[in-house]
Amino acid sequence: MPHKVSLSRLKLTDFRNYAAAALALDGRHAVLTGDNGAGKTNLMEAVSLLSPGRGLRRAAYGDITRVGAAGGFSIFAALDGMEGDVEIGTGIETGEETTARRLRINGTTAKTADELTDHLRLLWLTPAMDGLFTGASSDRRRFLDRLVLSLDPAHGRRASDFERAMRSRNKLLDEGRFDPSWLAGIEEQMASLGIAMALARQEMLGLLTRLIEETRETSPFPSASLQLSGFIDGQFSRPSVDLEDDYAAMLAESRYRDAGAGRTLEGPHRADLIVHHREKAMEAERCSTGEQKALLVGLVLAHARLVGNLTGHAPILLLDEIAAHLDEGRRAALFDLIDGLGGQAFMTGTDRAMFSALGDRAQFFTVADGRVFE
Repeated sequence: MPHKVSLSRLKLTDFRNYAAAALALDGRHAVLTGDNGAGKTNLMEAVSLLSPGRGLRRAAYGDITRVGAAGGFSIFAALDGMEGDVEIGTGIETGEETTARRLRINGTTAKTADELTDHLRLLWLTPAMDGLFTGASSDRRRFLDRLVLSLDPAHGRRASDFERAMRSRNKLLDEGRFDPSWLAGIEEQMASLGIAMALARQEMLGLLTRLIEETRETSPFPSASLQLSGFIDGQFSRPSVDLEDDYAAMLAESRYRDAGAGRTLEGPHRADLIVHHREKAMEAERCSTGEQKALLVGLVLAHARLVGNLTGHAPILLLDEIAAHLDEGRRAALFDLIDGLGGQAFMTGTDRAMFSALGDRAQFFTVADGRVFE
């Protein structure tokens, strides 16, 4: 069983609809119930900001601050983390540029948000993700990269460096500055980063596929088959140095085409995650809404198990409206599966009775009008 990472305290100030809120947690799962609009998802969003990035809503930090607040917002959390007890504080202050947030870990300013992955890994599933299989490929890439990031914290830095290099190349091409040595240097950097991104994605999918295969007989959810498409398809077994050379050559050959298109047409930023319902041998996008939801739940929980197996620390799960549209039997099986992962989960719903199968395995909180009651 992996080590259980769990929050013991959570405090919010001027966050969304909360002027102030404090939760004392005892390590069990946390169930947040209340009417729609009460602020349940806002609490989950606050927890999600204990990871790199902009959280489960990907909101601009200025939009997170409570309307009418004199300053910015702040989040404080105490937890039993991957390196022991730790206190994390994050937020923005009045007058700051809201494109970045401050982060302190045990009272010391962190150099980058990547340091958060030394203390906890977070995974989430929200109703906004229900259209993942039928929506834009960019949504699936973002989902895929979050899965990779929870296993390989350096993946986020590689992706941001690739985007920065690609923007530089696009700008040079747009301005008609076809200096061979300058472009070649940028393209070599893009090739190194881009192939590393693609290989990290493929490695994670390979590990996840094997775990899904090993557990498909006992899972209450349909199993997914996974593959990447749209970049170096079928070539992942080749040496990475050869792939880098090929991609750099591809970029060099496509300079005028990319200049005409106004963007780089080939690369990891164009890849897509292809998902099939294994038992039905059907593309996920053609499955019913209920089947797509079940596939996604099974995929996220399988990945949570993979994170626990490989890191030795169970991730914290944020499961928004997870019990909605499930019958009583499947809800009970879901809760058993979540509990068996060995971590702490935050779950929301409008009806406390939907979580009765959890029994004393969870703490129950009522959320109403920006306040939280146990």
